[in-house]
Parts: sequence; structure tokens; C-alpha cells
Amino acid sequence: MSSDLKARLVAEAQAIGFDLCRICRPHDVGHVPEGLAGFLAQDYQGQMGWLNERTHWRSNPAALWPEAQSVIMLGESYTPEHDPTAVHTMPERGAISVYAQNKDYHDIVKKRLKRLARWLIAETGDATQVKVFVDTAPVPEKPLGQAAGLGWQGKHTNLVSRDLGSWFFLGSVFTTVHLEADAAEVDHCGSCRSCLDACPTGAFPAPHQIDARRCISYLTIEHHGPVDEDLRPMLGNRIYGCDDCLAACPWNKFAVEASEMRYFARDDLKAPELAFLVTLDDAEFRKFFSGSPIKRIGRNRFIRNVLYAMGNSGNAEFMAPASSLCADPDMTVVDAAQWALKRLKAVANGQAQA
Repeated sequence: MSSDLKARLVAEAQAIGFDLCRICRPHDVGHVPEGLAGFLAQDYQGQMGWLNERTHWRSNPAALWPEAQSVIMLGESYTPEHDPTAVHTMPERGAISVYAQNKDYHDIVKKRLKRLARWLIAETGDATQVKVFVDTAPVPEKPLGQAAGLGWQGKHTNLVSRDLGSWFFLGSVFTTVHLEADAAEVDHCGSCRSCLDACPTGAFPAPHQIDARRCISYLTIEHHGPVDEDLRPMLGNRIYGCDDCLAACPWNKFAVEASEMRYFARDDLKAPELAFLVTLDDAEFRKFFSGSPIKRIGRNRFIRNVLYAMGNSGNAEFMAPASSLCADPDMTVVDAAQWALKRLKAVANGQAQA
């Protein structure tokens, strides 16, 4: 296909709302199998058993869809307009990851990917085939993003862009159309280790390696049941996800603020009051987080996280709600409530928190 088609594709992607658009081949990520095998061998995936499945696809995008000739990688900024770390100085409030402070990005990005895919079919003919993916299929999106030149995988394993910093979503369009590939991006982290040093739980065994079992994003979102008691104090007031390693990246000084209004934080989710959140029953939780990615973890896991934050707050006023939840029907919530109550009683008795 002509370079003119590629230029028009990039222009259309930007018109649709994407900030970056680059091309690679499905087979351009030959290092992935070794990296994935090493990750799984260390059991770094924790309870995410789905990472052990379909590893032949997860390791090799060309095997996922052999007919695909090109992978169109898209990036969309969600850079916050506020300091996402400021809430850590507010122990009576909860810290929610920036990407989850408004609408679910999966829905927004996928609609844009489908729109771009339809445009490509209209431009190239009905014989063109496409598949779109956004974080919900066995696709190594970050390695593909680096292969396409969107950015490079930093020492925190997330993609970093010279144009967007660390704050951007990824999406991909696999297609049978042969498009001119872009040059892969190279690592620009140098000797910097800001992201590694920022991690509250030491979730990085080494640069470019992550142990999900210690990652706060994993612990507050993916992990079912009680969190290890040794890790709970390190969660601080983080009740859904963690942005510390992203926020610490110096490349964010080049970040472009999000243009999509649905990514801007809801006022009631920038620093929500723990005292309010802990009162939510299942129906109220679903209503309050309607349209939010937070809804998918369910009320019980969310309240567990809120109780850990209360236990870490040092605020004895939280003893009453913690005490009331010691009779909750969910045993994980009960365990979290008992733990929070024990820590808060210690504070009330003049004992320092561990």
C-alpha cells in the first residue's frame, strides 16, 4: 500500500482523537516469549491465572491471527490536570488511580478503534479484514507499542513516550492490509530509577521486572481475598490502583494534557472521603461507580480497600464504621474491618502504628 494511505490513516486517527499512531508487524516482538516465560516462572502473576493461558498468542501476536500483515498501534493521552500524588497527604480520603477517576477508558478507546477500522475498510475495500484490541485480549500491547515507535518500556514496565510521558492508553488495530512499518523506539531511561524508588511496596525485583504480588494496582484490583498483613500498611490510602511509578517519571514534563473530557477526574473521585465510601452497600456502590472501571471489582473488594485505608489513617473516628463492618456478610470485609479496628484502637491507646 502507498505511503499516502498511511499518511491519511495517521491523520484520520488524530481526527478521531488519538494522539499517536504508528505501525509495526505482528512478528516484531521476538523478545516477548522469553520475558513472559520468566515472569510466569517466578509466579509474579499472582492470582492472575489467565496470564498462564494462551501463552502462544500472548507471546506471538502473529499466531493470534496469522493473516494479519500490520498492527496499527494507537496512543491516547489521559494526563491529569491535577497532581495525582497530593491525595497521599490526606489520610481521611482515598487515592484512586487517575485512569479510573471518570469513565471506563475501554469503552471510549474501543469505539475509536472501531471507527478507525471502518475508515480503513472504506479506503481499501471490503476484502480488508480488521480486529481491534484494547487491554482485554492476549495481545502484548506494550511490546507492540515499542516496536511501532510509540514509546519504550520503562524500568516500571509501562510504556513511556517522548511526546506523552507515562500517561496514555494503548489500543491496536490488526489488519490484513500491508502498511509501511515505523522504526521501533529505543530506551531513553538511562540511569534514572525514579519509578523504581517511588514504589511503596518494592514491587520491582529489578529494572524492567515487576512482581505483581507486591504491586498496589494488582493488590487493590486483581487480588481476591485478604491482602497479606505485611503489605497492608504500605497501601496507605490507595483504594484503587496506584500511580506512584507513573507520576515519578521525569518524561512527564513533556506530557500533553488529555483532550477527552471523559478522562478528566470527577470532582468526587479526585480525593473521595473514606467515611462516605465505607457506607456503600452493593446497590449504592454500583450506582455511584456506574460507567467507571471501579465497578468491575465489586463492592466487597472495594470496601476491603477502603478499610485498609482507614486502618492506615490513624483517625480514631473511623473506629465506629470499622466496628460496624465486623458483622458484614463478606468474610474478607470482616477481616479488613477487624484489622482496621485493631490498628485504630492502638492509635487511640497511644501506640504507634506499625
